[in-house]
Amino acid sequence: MAFKTDSSSDREAMSEINVTPLVDVMLVLLVVFIVTAPLLTQAVKVDLPKTEKTDPAPDEHLATIAIDAQGQITLNDQPQPLETLEQGLRDLQQADPELIVQFQADTAVPYGRVAEAMAVAHKAGITKLAFITRE
Repeated sequence: MAFKTDSSSDREAMSEINVTPLVDVMLVLLVVFIVTAPLLTQAVKVDLPKTEKTDPAPDEHLATIAIDAQGQITLNDQPQPLETLEQGLRDLQQADPELIVQFQADTAVPYGRVAEAMAVAHKAGITKLAFITRE
């Protein structure tokens, strides 16, 4: 092994750049970008276009869950407690495998109550849901 012992070479300007810190910083910035990019897409405000009225689904494959302002649930115009709603939906789906469940909820109903009814419908195996709104 040979060592430099010339003292004049120690005082020369270094002409090489150490790129290791630069690469480290760029990798950290890349990781930060990768982590934050999906979060930015959820914060975008979009003014959705209005759609034209569509034809309703055929009545033979429909069931309607309505939630009134007091939070009472009805299944096909029959009062139904939340506890028995799942079994009622299972019975309807067994009778008609192409069942579409339409939800109607009063504007005064808290979202949590609607979410509970939707969860029960999902648990009952309903895969086709529709929401009835006014024009």
